[in-house]
Amino acid sequence: MRKGIDMNDSGNEKPALLIIDMVKDTFKESEKLPITPWAKQIIRPINDLIDGFRKNEWPIVFSTDAFHRQDFIFRARMKPHSLAGTKGAEVIEQLNRKEEDLWLPKPRFSAFFKTGLDRWLQDRDVTLCAVTGIATNFCILTTILDSICYDFKTVLVEDCTAASSEKIHRQTLDNYRRNPIYPLLKVATSKELMRKLTGKESIGHG
Repeated sequence: MRKGIDMNDSGNEKPALLIIDMVKDTFKESEKLPITPWAKQIIRPINDLIDGFRKNEWPIVFSTDAFHRQDFIFRARMKPHSLAGTKGAEVIEQLNRKEEDLWLPKPRFSAFFKTGLDRWLQDRDVTLCAVTGIATNFCILTTILDSICYDFKTVLVEDCTAASSEKIHRQTLDNYRRNPIYPLLKVATSKELMRKLTGKESIGHG
């Protein structure tokens, strides 16, 4: 068990940035997905956050759906997408991913489900996960809750996440702004996060 660290003692935190499901299938204009325009709006703030983490040499993880057509989850309304090994399951090129970043395909919604992410983070002494990407009410939600279950303090980064509508996004954020495990689980903007981690604002979007 890792020793707990006061959330307010930002200098002692070892954060990791988790970027969830920013894959090419979601950004296909021909699909006319409701989430696409909202997902486009978070590319720039995520890149700004990537720059801040890279400057501080903190780990960056791109975790993406890698489904199979026969998967149980496709027996419902959801259509097969982000299939393992296809171009559509790759990280979009607009994000500043580098070779040293971890690209972690995931078989279900949470970045922690059967991926070994918890051990990878623990091996790097990570104490806090900053979670970004899509969708706020689904893969982001399952990831933040699993992050807490693996004893990582967790920040849901509100301006770096999106859902299929602004209403759904805001409702999910509001549900977790005050919660029984606050401040271990927090909702914050990217600027608030970086200010807490570094003691100064170090990312550029307005």
